Amino acid sequence: MLSVDTLLRSVWNEPRPADPPPRTRRDWALVGVLVAVAVLEGTLRPDLPWRFLWAAAVAGLVPTLLWRRTRPLTALAVAFGVPGLLLLVTGGVSAPMYTAVCFLLLPYSLVRWGSGREIVAGSVIVFASSTTRIALESSASGLADLVGGSAVLFSVCALAAAVRFRAGARERELDRVRLLERERLARDLHDTVAHHVSAIAIRAQAGLAVAESRPGAAAEALRVIDAEASRTLTEMRVMVRALRWGEPAAPGPSPGLGDLRRLAGRDGTGPPVDVAIAGAVDDLPSPVAAAIFRLAQEAVTNARRHARHATRIEVRVTADAASVRLRVSDDGETGVPRSTAAPGHGLVGMTERAALLGGTCEAAPDPDRGWTVTAVLPRAGAAT
Repeated sequence: MLSVDTLLRSVWNEPRPADPPPRTRRDWALVGVLVAVAVLEGTLRPDLPWRFLWAAAVAGLVPTLLWRRTRPLTALAVAFGVPGLLLLVTGGVSAPMYTAVCFLLLPYSLVRWGSGREIVAGSVIVFASSTTRIALESSASGLADLVGGSAVLFSVCALAAAVRFRAGARERELDRVRLLERERLARDLHDTVAHHVSAIAIRAQAGLAVAESRPGAAAEALRVIDAEASRTLTEMRVMVRALRWGEPAAPGPSPGLGDLRRLAGRDGTGPPVDVAIAGAVDDLPSPVAAAIFRLAQEAVTNARRHARHATRIEVRVTADAASVRLRVSDDGETGVPRSTAAPGHGLVGMTERAALLGGTCEAAPDPDRGWTVTAVLPRAGAAT
């Protein structure tokens, strides 16, 4: 059972999530609107005590929202600390402005994007600010406001924690998919190398068969080649057997562009697939050819599964002196599920495989109808 000490340590040692969203124009627009609303509220509500002072304070603190994701603790400390100082100036009189509700974004951002230490420090700041306000305010309803405000604050923080956990779980799942794709690529590389090593071993054995008529250095070299090739093949099979979780390590070559023809035609009730290859593709490195086949296979599978009312799927491969370009398109409906959903595991794996070879892979709906997957790989199979 998880002890309280272990729970507190896990919270304290929690790192900040990686890659918080950058500041965008929408953030600036939000700040501009809130500043205008704060000034307008201070002007139109004569019932507020010290209304111009508090309106100016709220309007001046609104820009802290710009740093809510990159510096959440600093933004929260400023936004919650300044009102406590103003209470000293006004003799404990505060103005409950509606615009101030926007500062709930700060504890949300702290829990969503801050580290465990920052969350703890921010909680202390919020607690100190609240108790200071209760101690200085002359209102008799201060304790009731504290209870109600704490409930709202707890709900906001709970929502942020749930979003953070969900994002972390998805990131871990994507990491698992990337790792799986790396394993698949390693298996393809192994199959190719194992195939060539098998050929070397066969040639070495053939050389040994005729070497008796020409003894000497040639025969010894052939023995070394035979021994080294056999040893390498055995070691690689042991390695890949572990990667395959018990599957046999077949020494045959990995699929290449010649296998793209297997994707052509019609698969059950799915739309027909048309495959066309242009350019010099005979001398492509095996990892590049295998990657093009795998990417096309995944894209065709996705199109057959998700392209609603599609009548055709086109696979086009074009090679030049520097790169190989793959384009898989369909004419299915680009509905909401396909165009706005988060990237699936298949697309993540495709992107990872292309990136490992120094290339790119993108998927997007066409302007009129259909969906297109485009991949570009360097011919050498590595980033230049």
